[in-house]
Amino acid sequence: MVITHERRAELLRTLRLLESLPERPRVIVTDNGSRDGTAEAVRRAFPGVLLLEPGRNLGAVGRNLAVCEVRTPYVAFCDDDTWWEPGSLRRAADVLDAHPGLATVTARIVVEPAGTEDPVVPELRDSPLTGPDWLPGPALGSFLAGATVLRADAFRRAGGFHPGLWLGGEEELLATDMQRQGWWLSYLEDLTVHHAASVLRDSTGRRVLGLRNTLWFTWLRRPLRPALGRTLQLLATVPWDLPSARAVGHALAGLPWVLRQRDPVPPELERRLMTLQRARRGSTARDYVG
Repeated sequence: MVITHERRAELLRTLRLLESLPERPRVIVTDNGSRDGTAEAVRRAFPGVLLLEPGRNLGAVGRNLAVCEVRTPYVAFCDDDTWWEPGSLRRAADVLDAHPGLATVTARIVVEPAGTEDPVVPELRDSPLTGPDWLPGPALGSFLAGATVLRADAFRRAGGFHPGLWLGGEEELLATDMQRQGWWLSYLEDLTVHHAASVLRDSTGRRVLGLRNTLWFTWLRRPLRPALGRTLQLLATVPWDLPSARAVGHALAGLPWVLRQRDPVPPELERRLMTLQRARRGSTARDYVG
């Protein structure tokens, strides 16, 4: 399934590529309030696509709407500027069939047109987390929505994407809640997603949302001392400029609802979060810059 917002040309390219996959997946598109003729173009060019039109930009919650329409055990997420390589969806389904405790498999991401690996891939491949021997690849603490196949029941039981986060690093909260319920997440080297980064991407806006959501996740799920430490570490390392100030301002404005919904994870899961936090220090793939 794909969420989109005012990227008609890129979405149509992605749908053409998905339509050509040998797996012939059923494609669901949530058009998040586009005003550029996206919905009309999809209806005209791809009548077999299930098109959802909530009438406004729901961000990641648009994926929740799509999962409500899924009748298969698994759902492959895709962005309007990413697409799956032929054979990867079949391989993902086979792996999930074989491992009933596995909630997600995340693919290797190839950046187009250069054909190079995304900088985040080495972090996935060399994940510091440990897991059971049956895992098909490295254990992960989160996933990338545009490059992951999920078990639909695990997604639903964990509540899907939280509407408060809207978009930008929204996967971390859902991934943590799935792990809390006993599910495992894994990277799988022989799955591939291609990513041609949208020229319409607002990198500064996404940076603001990403930092805000990281702060909100920290206070929603981390115990008190780690939450304080993580907050101080973020404030000490992000560039102090207008986007960072906006992100912190938005985070403070949302603190009342965050504290009302605060539910810290148990010690075992907090140890995993701390392990990831240490491993990501110095990561260029996750800098709050732009």
